[in-house]
Amino acid sequence: MARKFQGDKLVIASHNPGKLREIAELLAPVAVGVISAADLGLAEPQETGASFRDNAKLKAAVAASLSGLPALADDSGLAIAALNGAPGIHSARWAGPKMDFAAAMERVERALAGKTDRRASFLCALALCWPDRQGTDGHCEIFEGRVDGRLVWPPRGRRGFGFDPIFVPAGHEITFGEMDPREKSAISHRGLAFHRLVAACFEKA
Repeated sequence: MARKFQGDKLVIASHNPGKLREIAELLAPVAVGVISAADLGLAEPQETGASFRDNAKLKAAVAASLSGLPALADDSGLAIAALNGAPGIHSARWAGPKMDFAAAMERVERALAGKTDRRASFLCALALCWPDRQGTDGHCEIFEGRVDGRLVWPPRGRRGFGFDPIFVPAGHEITFGEMDPREKSAISHRGLAFHRLVAACFEKA
């Protein structure tokens, strides 16, 4: 059984403004105050894991240890079938040190030149870690989500962040970048992972 969150403050182990905003909105149904790792002056650890799950746990565990508070981390990215799953765990790196996702989307389109397979998936792993050693995975609880779809070009929409403007989820005709945030959260990889996290670890407000 997953460990229940019983505190009143949670560190979000991210320095990405778009991700922080989306996570805060997803946590709105639960009674918890959130503070970002950036607000606490915590450095971002190097993401050396071999999977989204590994990297999420690494980031949350470091933030929990440094802050002395429970910490939540997300590791997510785009996996493209025709590119053997790339960029995958390196999705943010494709955007470079300035997090230029316009350039990252152009890189994706160049890599797909001459390929007809436009299938892609967004994957997410969430890790909720405590400063102590209690939990089903060491001192962490981990939840995952996935949404399949296809890539389009040129980018469409100014909502969301990252690769959202080129990703159309299965069963839809608009991109995540065009979608209302609440509609996106109901079907997204991050939304699905959060649904599992909240159901297992939180009491709704």
